[in-house]
Amino acid sequence: RGPPGTSKADTMARGPKKHLKRLAAPKHWMLDKLGGEWAPRPSTGPHKLRECLPLCLILRNRLKYALTGREVMMIVMRRLVEIDHKIRTDVNYPAGFMDVITIAKSNEKFRLLYDVKGRFVLQKINTAESKFKLLKVVKKFKSKKASIGRNPFQTGQAGTIPVIVTHDGRTIRYPDPKVKIHDTVKFDLKENKITDIIKFEIGNICMVTKGANTGRVGVLVRKEAHPGSFGILHLKDKKGNEFATREANVFAIGNGEEAMVKLPRSQGVKNTIMEDREQLMTKNS
Repeated sequence: RGPPGTSKADTMARGPKKHLKRLAAPKHWMLDKLGGEWAPRPSTGPHKLRECLPLCLILRNRLKYALTGREVMMIVMRRLVEIDHKIRTDVNYPAGFMDVITIAKSNEKFRLLYDVKGRFVLQKINTAESKFKLLKVVKKFKSKKASIGRNPFQTGQAGTIPVIVTHDGRTIRYPDPKVKIHDTVKFDLKENKITDIIKFEIGNICMVTKGANTGRVGVLVRKEAHPGSFGILHLKDKKGNEFATREANVFAIGNGEEAMVKLPRSQGVKNTIMEDREQLMTKNS
């Protein structure tokens, strides 16, 4: 309640928030604390505020194509930047995990992935790899809503349409019946079609996208079911280190031990503190 004499209407929020303080911004954006009071607040879009990287930070802080937000605005308004093969002119557009960023002027293509410290990394890719992205299935259902459509040759429940929803907010109609929740689909960005399926099974290579192990890559070796709580998965990386995380945090990226996408330099293998120190000492010597 507000001070005496004010009504509930006076103290209510008026619409969505439009600002973001720099100290409240996600740590993985790596913004300097003294670089100003504000941070770019991502627009509403396919990825959550704390699980995305605004286009402004990609062009200015990571790729260094601009020095100021004003210069970023000039670049995007010239329609030079594409995300998933669609031109984006919003400087705060939220790019997220697995998104393909294309800059035709410099003939560069990047995929947004995580490094082993949980930070977004722009992985350079070739033209062939920029034509697709991997999508994790988060929902699967049948629908006959007006926005999705219905089968005109059937009535009632028989007229419903099978639908999947992916981690980047896409709704894909008539998927392969083999596709289940937690599976990953290979999606052609030009044709807007599913071209392959990666089953969420033991023996397949996966990347962790949330939690303390974000960015680590390993082969799924064991599943633990905990009814009423979170399922736990155990993975093993290339070095033989085993680690565990929640089922919802894991994203399958390939059949067997071969990933379908090009991985960052570390290949998703996390070093110990001592290994990091030795590498640094060797580099500096």
